[in-house]
Amino acid sequence: MEIIKLFPGTLLELKKPHPCGSHTFRVVRVGSICRMVCEGCGRDMNIDRIKLEKAVKRVVRPENP
Repeated sequence: MEIIKLFPGTLLELKKPHPCGSHTFRVVRVGSICRMVCEGCGRDMNIDRIKLEKAVKRVVRPENP
């Protein structure tokens, strides 16, 4: 498994869609538990970093610090 470099502001495309239909999420906080916001409906959620790295299909737009 590859470790993905995540920074606040990074856009991610996940394998499974959110119930609103959007696949795109923006990272808000990074740590062992990451917080991200759905770009479709604005809902925010917390997810374990390990689960998030498995769910990422691709990094749409990386944000460098």
